[in-house]
Amino acid sequence: MSKLLTVFGATGQQGGSILHYLLKRTDVLNIYRLRGITRDVSKPAAVALKEAGVEMVQADMDDKASLRSAVAGSTAVFAMTNFWETGSAEVEVAQGKAMADAAVGAGAELLVWASLPNVTQMSGGKLSNVKNYDDKAEVEAYIRTLPIHSAFFMPAMYMQMFTHMFKPKPNNDGELIFSVTWSGRCPLIDIRDAGKFIVPALLDPEKYNGKRFTAATAFYTPAQMIEGWKKVTGREIQLGEASDGAWGQGFPPDLLEMLKEVTGLISEYECYGPTGQDDLDWTLAQMDDAATTWERFVLDNEPGFD
Repeated sequence: MSKLLTVFGATGQQGGSILHYLLKRTDVLNIYRLRGITRDVSKPAAVALKEAGVEMVQADMDDKASLRSAVAGSTAVFAMTNFWETGSAEVEVAQGKAMADAAVGAGAELLVWASLPNVTQMSGGKLSNVKNYDDKAEVEAYIRTLPIHSAFFMPAMYMQMFTHMFKPKPNNDGELIFSVTWSGRCPLIDIRDAGKFIVPALLDPEKYNGKRFTAATAFYTPAQMIEGWKKVTGREIQLGEASDGAWGQGFPPDLLEMLKEVTGLISEYECYGPTGQDDLDWTLAQMDDAATTWERFVLDNEPGFD
């Protein structure tokens, strides 16, 4: 009987991308059956995955009993949390630890956790309010104490964010302006590539036990992003500056403060810290399917920039 891979967040960007990619990988499907976990198995995305051959199971990350049922019989588990659903560090950490405990309790051999660096430690306390990073790092540290093979998927900023939140916008003169709050290089991932980054761990859990996969295509400056836009679309785009307040418009004060620190995280630490480029080079060398470039992403999503 084939092994079972259970993927949380099956109808979201990370989990959904992983499942859709793995459905194309016959080498993975020769080893694993796929199970997707979602809160609502009747939603269209869940139905589509079921029709494609994924076993869809309902679970609630705040309900430990449902988590135990969700991972029953699993050989490998991909687990992730979404800080922005609640904005609560306590909730995110509790959910992450509960999924990890459920995986261990089910006798799973591998847990892939969607993690991020501990920014407080990386910055020497200078940036101590980037909760969505530190929370995931806390769960990673907990997982490393458990009796299970583990690997860590460390996603960069999604390229998809630049089709809405950070897309170039026309000014009063009709010129397209790309306004960002940071300087320097920012790592980017087309989140549709998520599955490409975890395949090595799925195929060889022993080799990659404890390893972090820096999930990005490359580090891009704002100027390089603009150049990619111009090359693909032929449109002129100017670089502007956005205030942190404009970036986080509508967020409560505590989350707005966190977003301000994210600006510093990108500008001063390139999200991953001083070893980020080496870690990315290592990650890309493990993959057998190339990550999507920024230009390719723009080409695929050009209507989204109108």
